Amino acid sequence: MATSLVQIRIDDELKNEVCAIFEKLGLDLSTAIRMFLKRAVLENGIPFCVTLPREEYTAERAMIAMKEMSESAYKNGLSNMSLNEINAEIEAVRAKNNLQNGVDL
Repeated sequence: MATSLVQIRIDDELKNEVCAIFEKLGLDLSTAIRMFLKRAVLENGIPFCVTLPREEYTAERAMIAMKEMSESAYKNGLSNMSLNEINAEIEAVRAKNNLQNGVDL
């Protein structure tokens, strides 16, 4: 099979970091890149997810989410629970699940 030379330029620090990781896996950089390319052929695309978040994550969105959770807790009568009460409920559910699944603690 004929071969082709492929050259790329990358930052020295990035190369050193990735080579150290590949070395721990028993690979050299060329082998790892060939693995990536072969997997790309199998996947018929980039062999991992390359996406942008659907929404920008901001402090404002975090505050809205916290407000929604607070409102939900209030509607369900849970807003005044103490940490000890919350932990007790969690333990009760876990114990019930363990009994149902036959797990002996």
